[in-house]
Formats: sequence, structure tokens, C-alpha cells
Amino acid sequence: MNPVSGRPTLRTMTYAHAMAGNGSPHTADDIAQRLRRVKRLAWILDAAFRLPGTRFRVGVDAIVGLLPVGGSAVMGLVSLYIVWEAWRLRVPSALLVRMVGNVLLETAVDTIPVAGDLFDAAFKANLRNVALLEQHFGHRAR
Repeated sequence: MNPVSGRPTLRTMTYAHAMAGNGSPHTADDIAQRLRRVKRLAWILDAAFRLPGTRFRVGVDAIVGLLPVGGSAVMGLVSLYIVWEAWRLRVPSALLVRMVGNVLLETAVDTIPVAGDLFDAAFKANLRNVALLEQHFGHRAR
């Protein structure tokens, strides 16, 4: 414990402290910072690379999803990080279900050879989920 503030220090902070936000609600700055972080991740996963000669963008998710056997599953787990952040921000259950549905749909369809990869590249579940979060918190999409 910090003797001045009485709050847990990094060394004494438990998982319960971290999940509870130290007993205080999330501030607007904290929410904005988390939204920026997941938006950056979603962009890397869904739109980091422009296909030459087109305006179409793909991300790491579509590229790794091309790998046989585990690529889709691994990227589905990475996509769930955005959902986890939403859960930590205490968004409504209905929104969490919708976000998980986006990830599950993209992951399930991505298991179909070729057509699934095309769907994955077009659907962009991570960017959709970040847009849902921004809409919920009233942040302007940039």
C-alpha cells in the first residue's frame, strides 16, 4: 500500500484490485485511452495493409487466417481481447453478446477455404466492435 494515498501499489495490486478499478469508476480519460488502444489494435488486425492498385485494405487477421489449421482460431482469440476490454469497461451485456457474435461469425466463416478468407477480409469484426464501443461511449469515429 502506498502510505500517502492508501491505494495499492503495483507490487501489492491483486487481480481483484485491477478488475475492480481500485473501487473507482472509469474516468473519461481512461475510457478514451482504452478506446484508442483497441482502435489501434483493430486497425492492425483488419486494415493495416492496402492491396496494391485498390482502395481495399486487409490486416493481420486476414493474412494469418490464410494459414491452415489454427490461423483462424488464433486470430479469433486475439479479437476477443477487444471484447475483454469492453467487459472491463462494464458495457451492457447485450453489447458484449453482439461483439462476441461478430468475432464468432468471422472466426467460424473463416474456417471455410477461400470464401471464408474473403469474408474475413470484408467483414472486419474488430473494426465493427470498436465502432460499437465508440457508439456506446459517444466517441466520435475518427
